Amino acid sequence: MFPTVREVLDLVPMRHGAPRLVAGNAGLDRPVRWVHIAEVPDIATLLGGGELVLTTGIGLPADDAGLREFIGTLADVGASGLVVELGRRYLTGVPRVMAAAAERRGLPLVELRRGTPFVRITEAVHGLIVDAQLTELRATEEIHQRFTDLSVEGAEPAEVLRQAAELAGCPMVLENLSRQVLAYDPAGENAELLLDGWEQHSRQIRPAGRTAYDPGSGWLVTTVGARGQDWGRLLLRWPVAESTPPTRLTILIERAASTLALGRLIRRDAEGLERQIHRTLLTALIDHSRPVDEVALRAKALGVVLDRRHLVGVVVRHRGDEPAADAGPGADTDPEAGPARLRDLAEAVGQAVRDAKLTALTSAVDDHAVGALLALPDAAAEEKALAAFATALRRVRLDAAPSRPPATRTVVAAGSGVGSLREARRSLVEARQIAEAARRDPRDLPCYRLPHVGLAGLLHLLRDEPRLQTFVERELGALLAYDAQHPREQLLGTLRAYLEQGRNKSAGAAAAHLSRPAFYERLARIGRILDADLDSVDRCLSLHVALLALDAIRTP
Repeated sequence: MFPTVREVLDLVPMRHGAPRLVAGNAGLDRPVRWVHIAEVPDIATLLGGGELVLTTGIGLPADDAGLREFIGTLADVGASGLVVELGRRYLTGVPRVMAAAAERRGLPLVELRRGTPFVRITEAVHGLIVDAQLTELRATEEIHQRFTDLSVEGAEPAEVLRQAAELAGCPMVLENLSRQVLAYDPAGENAELLLDGWEQHSRQIRPAGRTAYDPGSGWLVTTVGARGQDWGRLLLRWPVAESTPPTRLTILIERAASTLALGRLIRRDAEGLERQIHRTLLTALIDHSRPVDEVALRAKALGVVLDRRHLVGVVVRHRGDEPAADAGPGADTDPEAGPARLRDLAEAVGQAVRDAKLTALTSAVDDHAVGALLALPDAAAEEKALAAFATALRRVRLDAAPSRPPATRTVVAAGSGVGSLREARRSLVEARQIAEAARRDPRDLPCYRLPHVGLAGLLHLLRDEPRLQTFVERELGALLAYDAQHPREQLLGTLRAYLEQGRNKSAGAAAAHLSRPAFYERLARIGRILDADLDSVDRCLSLHVALLALDAIRTP
């Protein structure tokens, strides 16, 4: 905010005096907080530090010891420099002893070889200081306005850091208490260099106080948290090693931290910040919304190394026929029940990953499923890791609800392992398709893979194929149209019960909760609507495949 001695010497009124620096070149970048005119030797007692002292020298001591003491007191009090006008006390130059003392203490000592009204110098410097202060106030006002808007909008941490780095012009990093990077903005610098070895580097940054500058590392740091619960640190790298960051940057980093803390309080009932970032990265891999290199870098900063790893996509979801039983009474009418169940499942998956001592990105991938991208050292560890994860998940869910049969509530599905992050999407998508296909599988398998789901899995892979959709319409279109016109009957369910019971009419009637005469009458009506012989094995096989394909197409 304040001009330096070097900048003051470049002002027009000062140049008019033909200034010459005779000592203290190392202190030219000291800030000038004020300009003070003095003609007495004990002026240091009236100074507060940062003043540029102007004098003609007429009141200075005549002896060498007095001059040394005068220079020493100015240096001790923190004066930014001394300017001596020649012509009244000193005709050709300041005494050598004065110059030597100033050089020894690093205090800039300047001679004015031409007479100059001191008032012009003070006016110019004070005007510069006032202008800088006004600029600082305007910048501070913009900071307050910008972060107020971000707080009102509920901006995500990445957006808060982006705007903070834009205002500061400096790289910024948000980390949790374990020194893992939650968000960052390199401000145009190389992000990989910024985050390389971050945890080790961060642990060496130990400033004193909630907001402080660590000159050894060059980082301005503030603690992030609210209501007595700190959960992270926000760091800003100040590139000028010789000086402390200006006041506006301290204001900026504290406002950014308060915005982040407020956002976390607002989202206190939602996912944790780490889980949000996991979800962002997994979604980016599935949707191709971010470059793979950026995903790898952000995941590494979060403590999940994905480069040069064997990657396996895993998806966990509730079985499709049991939402109400799993969620408890009233879940079907409670709009919060679905998100709450999904959140509980996401927490269970994350805990299972930790219990199995695996490394993974984990989060919900849609409204029904939780995904995990396991990062394994090599392909040989795949089967063992999946078995450990499935066992840990069952144990976590059983501990959470002992009365719930753990083997029948969720499906764990894994895609094919891949050798690079660019192929990870294929493994995640495959795992999601397997999980969807296995929802109604009666078997109790710890982990479903593609060979386990057979025809249903194949149909899931082909569900976007127009020819499969045409086949479904050709086989079931007439029955679907009938059910649409007669919603109370729903003959499709009757056909499903019949086919799933292996064309056993008695078992089908029991599964559909109908009497046998009523069930037989419905089957006859279905045969007429579809113009199909329901005693024909081939015809029933075709209808069963069409039903499985319809389930795959209807899956969200």
